[in-house]
Amino acid sequence: MKACIMCGGAGTRLRPLTFKHPKPSIPILNEPSVRHLIEHLSREGFNEIVMTLGYMGERIEEQLGDGHIFGVHIDYVYEKEKMGTAGGVKNAEEYLKNEPFIVLGGDHVLNLDLREMYRFHEANDAPITIGLLSIDDPREFGIADMDINNRIHRFLEKPKSGQIFSNLASTGIYVCDPSIFDWIPENTRYDFAKDLFPAMLAADEKINGVLVRGKWTDVGSSAAYRQAQRWMLDALPGTTIEGHFAAKNARIRGPLKIGNNVSVGSNSSLVGPIVIGENSVIGDNVLVGPYSVIGSNCVIEDNAKLLSSYLFDHVRIGENSNISGAIVADDTIIGENCSLENGTVIGHKVIIGNNSTIHSGVKVWPEVMINKNSSIKEITLNPDYDTSYDGS
Repeated sequence: MKACIMCGGAGTRLRPLTFKHPKPSIPILNEPSVRHLIEHLSREGFNEIVMTLGYMGERIEEQLGDGHIFGVHIDYVYEKEKMGTAGGVKNAEEYLKNEPFIVLGGDHVLNLDLREMYRFHEANDAPITIGLLSIDDPREFGIADMDINNRIHRFLEKPKSGQIFSNLASTGIYVCDPSIFDWIPENTRYDFAKDLFPAMLAADEKINGVLVRGKWTDVGSSAAYRQAQRWMLDALPGTTIEGHFAAKNARIRGPLKIGNNVSVGSNSSLVGPIVIGENSVIGDNVLVGPYSVIGSNCVIEDNAKLLSSYLFDHVRIGENSNISGAIVADDTIIGENCSLENGTVIGHKVIIGNNSTIHSGVKVWPEVMINKNSSIKEITLNPDYDTSYDGS
């Protein structure tokens, strides 16, 4: 079975994290997010994968190679300019034109039964089947009006208040017959939700929906990213230690996944689920609470607290600092006696001076220096980087 993974977007809503990492490569449990997706596709029997690439696509190709280590074969198709979701898939038509295929976003994190969705599509006569999930607030998604026979009669992308006729949200996962390529114009920006679905419905072309069950999110925002990490941490099967591990008088309660050459100091406490990358050092009297991920080559100094937070690689946390519900990107240094409150997102190569507080929900752009004794209450941009953070 074939799958097409769309990886063309710049991930502006996830900035400042996506200045260094394309959105599908944002680490989840210290592995690129899209790697978890490909492993799931492989388990579901989708062993021929086409990836449509745009922003920082070479980085994704370097990380995944030809796919053989996942038990799949991967082909890559680059977009020279933004072509939209349907346009990007049209650009890969030569790899997809011979049999039905499933389309997913490269930022999807899920445990859905994709094989079941594919089989449903094969058993019915619509050229496209949309995976639908009932959610509380569908305003950031496309919504569908589906009848008892699974036929979709209305579809509206990102409805406003007063337009929400359904809470059945599109997952952005579609099973398609190759005949849909006849509906997508050549060399034109064209989207599934905004263009293709309305055109097909207006022509009374059949579109089916199927209700999917399980966990799904697109990692399009920092809140969705934290949720995806929690789901994956909940799925840790137990405690795994890869290679050398040193701990003295530490209190450790799993589940944990610990990389090679990790050390934990005296009287420190680790309460899982936690993932710690290789060569990381945790000092004395440190508390690392549940739902935390520490990257490789990180240092957490004495008396620090890390609670439900996610550190990328090469991060240093100073003594007596408190990191709660935060995301900290690569090569960042946080000084002593600092506080990062819930929902803060810190870009790469940031330096935060001693005795500073980053207030809840604040984003700090890469390569910013925060002076000591600072209290940062608003987004802090770096004019050397694009300053927009709305969009895809």
